Amino acid sequence: GQLLESGGGLVQSGGSLRLSCAASGGVFSIEDMGWYRQYPGKERELVATITHAHSTHYADSVRGRFTISRDNARNTIDLQMNNLKPEDTAVYYCNAQITVTTIESATHLELWGQGTLVTVSS
Repeated sequence: GQLLESGGGLVQSGGSLRLSCAASGGVFSIEDMGWYRQYPGKERELVATITHAHSTHYADSVRGRFTISRDNARNTIDLQMNNLKPEDTAVYYCNAQITVTTIESATHLELWGQGTLVTVSS
């Protein structure tokens, strides 16, 4: 399985961007999905997550500005980012917790996208 992201780019402070992520390439079930971001020289940090039942969780720094949504039928998630700030500038990664089930076993795996750069100018 793989995750393909799209939607990053350059935007002015106060502007909006929408990130999308699609899971494909295998037979598996998807549990939680989410978005993380990474600043240069820093560890990856959680931005927002969403369960299969659409329960959401946000980092304090983005709550009220970002909205995560999910389409289980299409295996996609989106991140609508409004009122962007220069400190939101980072590489954003899509994440999925999946289970690959065969007759013999169920294997839990974690997928990551390739990352998409979001740049917010002041």
